[in-house]
Amino acid sequence: MSATNRASMLRLLAPLLLIGSALTTPACAHQIESALQYLDGDLQLSSSFSNGEPAQGAVVRLLKADGSPGQQLGRTDADGRLILDLSSLDNGVVDLQVDGGPGHRDYLELPVSSGRVNLDDVVTLPFSLVLVGLMVSVRRRND
Repeated sequence: MSATNRASMLRLLAPLLLIGSALTTPACAHQIESALQYLDGDLQLSSSFSNGEPAQGAVVRLLKADGSPGQQLGRTDADGRLILDLSSLDNGVVDLQVDGGPGHRDYLELPVSSGRVNLDDVVTLPFSLVLVGLMVSVRRRND
């Protein structure tokens, strides 16, 4: 299959994934929703399931550029919280995953500068867009 045909197929697939995600989102009772805030200078992540229960024990990790799991930052506590230390990261944008198990994940795009996150610029990524991004990345590496 030529690169042009693959690109055309991806352009057609992306809207279908987005539509499918929009149609199935209300039926998912256990999606993880996360929020970030600074408390006394510490960056605190709070994660809970869509039914309000804390995402207890969820693994919080950075993702590598190819979307694979990277550095683990810790696990959320019984209240679904974790203090994040990003002081060792280079300036730029990093992808964070909150993993509560299969089908229970949240993805955040964090702009880091001098070890701090500008909370106004944090982006929450729908899982379908993460999938499309991974497919495009794989295709680009194989071309």
